[in-house]
Amino acid sequence: MTDVPPIQFADARGARLAYQMWGEGPATIVAIPPLAQNIEVAWEWPTIRRMFDRFGGFSRFLHFDKRGTGSSDRRSRVPGIDERVDDIRAVMDAADVESGHFFVQSDGGPMALLFAATYPERVESLTLVGSFAAREFPGTPEEYVHRRDRAAAEWGTPDSTIVDRFAPSMAADQEYRTWHQRYERQSATTDSMRELLDLTFEMDVTEILGDLDVPTLVIHRTGDRAVPVELGRDLADRIPGARLLELPGDDHFSYAGDLESWMTEVERFVTGTVRPRPEPTPRSAVRIRTLGGFAVERDGAEVPVSAWGSRIARQVCKRLVAARGWPVTRDELIDLLWPDEADRARLGARLSVQLSHLRRVLGGGVVADRETVRLDLDEVDTDLEIFFAASDDAAVVASHPGPFLPEDVYDDWTGPTRDEVRTRFVAAARALANAAATRGDHVEAVQLGRRLVAEDRWDEDAHRLIVDTLVRAGEVGEARRSHEAYADAMAELDVEVPPFRS
Repeated sequence: MTDVPPIQFADARGARLAYQMWGEGPATIVAIPPLAQNIEVAWEWPTIRRMFDRFGGFSRFLHFDKRGTGSSDRRSRVPGIDERVDDIRAVMDAADVESGHFFVQSDGGPMALLFAATYPERVESLTLVGSFAAREFPGTPEEYVHRRDRAAAEWGTPDSTIVDRFAPSMAADQEYRTWHQRYERQSATTDSMRELLDLTFEMDVTEILGDLDVPTLVIHRTGDRAVPVELGRDLADRIPGARLLELPGDDHFSYAGDLESWMTEVERFVTGTVRPRPEPTPRSAVRIRTLGGFAVERDGAEVPVSAWGSRIARQVCKRLVAARGWPVTRDELIDLLWPDEADRARLGARLSVQLSHLRRVLGGGVVADRETVRLDLDEVDTDLEIFFAASDDAAVVASHPGPFLPEDVYDDWTGPTRDEVRTRFVAAARALANAAATRGDHVEAVQLGRRLVAEDRWDEDAHRLIVDTLVRAGEVGEARRSHEAYADAMAELDVEVPPFRS
C-alpha cells in the first residue's frame, strides 16, 4: 500500500498550489480532480486510496488542488479558466514534469482541453471521465441562482446532496456520508462553492475540440446523475479520433462503483498494456464466538481487546450477532449504547465512529445505511449461525461450548437468543444422553448429563440421569457425591429429593 505522499507547493502567480506525486511506473499521469477536492484528506477513504494505489502501480501520478480549494491557498478568488490553464503549467513545472497523460474528471475537462490546445507538446493523451466541454443550466437564471445558493449553503452539512448525486451507489453508507461532509468542509468554503459553480456553467471550450490532435479516451457512466452521458458522447463526437467508453452505473465520482472496469482500460490506454496484477491477498477468515464467551478471530488468531478501540464497539458487535444478519435500527443501537443521552444528532455521529472501529476489527463485515445496521454474514462467520445450521443432535451438541454471551446475561436483548440456544442444546444433549445410557455407554451419558447441569443447575432430569448412570456403572462414591449436588440444587427450590440408594 502506498504511503501518503508529502504535500508540496507550486508557486503560481501569487498563490501556492498544493500537489502530490507518487508511483514508479513508466508513464506520467497529470490528474485534475472534480469540482472541489482535498488531495491530502482524500487518502483517508479506502476506495479512493485503492484507486491511488492502482494508479501508482503503473505510473508516476501527479495531482493537485485547484486554486482556492483543498490544501491550496484559499485567500484569492476562484480563478477563471485561463488562470487555471496557467496553474496546470505551474504545477507541472514545479514537479519537473515536461509532459504527461492527463486524467481529468468532471469540470476539470474544459481546463485540460484548453491546456491541450494551448500546450499540445505537454499533453501525451487525454482521459476524460464524466466530463464535458460546456454545460448549460436547464432552467431560468433565477432558478440557477436559487439552486446554486442552496447547494453552497448545504455544502459540508448533513443536508448536502453531493453524495446522493455524485456517488449514489455509496449513499446508503452512513460512515461514508459523514466522512464526505467533513471532506467537503476541508475542500472549499461556501463562498468558493458559489464561484466554482458559476465557473462550471461559464466554461465553454467547444470551439477548440475539432482542432485537437491528441489521443483521447472519453469514459462516462450512462446513468451519471451529475453530468449526463450525452455530454460525454458529444465530447467523443467532436474530438478527432476520440474513443468513447460507456459504462453502466449512476455514479459521477470515478472511485465509486466498479473501479476495475475503467481502471484497466486507462492503464492499457496510457501504457499500451496492462501489467499482470499480483494475486489479491486473501481476505482474512473472520469468525465471531459468542457461545461460552465472546471473541473475534481472524485467520484463527484472537483479536486482542486493545485492537477494538472501545468497549462500545464490542457491544455493537454482540448485538449484531444476536440479530443473525437481520437489520438493527440505528435508534435501537443508540438507546443500547447511550441510554441516558438525548442529543440524537450527535449520537448518530458517535455511532458511526463505533461502526468504523468494528469494521476495522472485522475487515468489513458491516452493512449500514441511514436507518439500520446489520452484520454481513457473507463476510463474517459466527458460531451462532453454525450452531443453528447443525442438522442433527450430535452436531448441535458439538457446536455448543457454552451459553450465549454469559457475561451479558443481565442485558435484556440477549435473553431471547440465549433461551433459543439453550432450548435447542438441551433437547439435543438430553436425547444423546438417554441414548448413551440405554446402550450402556456410561461415560458419555454422564458427560452429557453434566453438561446439561452446567447449562441449568436445577435440571432435575439431568441430575437423576447422572446419579442413576453412575450407580449402574458401580461408581458408588461418585454417585453419592453427585446425589449431594443434586439435593443441594433442589433445596434452593424447596424441592425434596429421595434419599440416595446404591
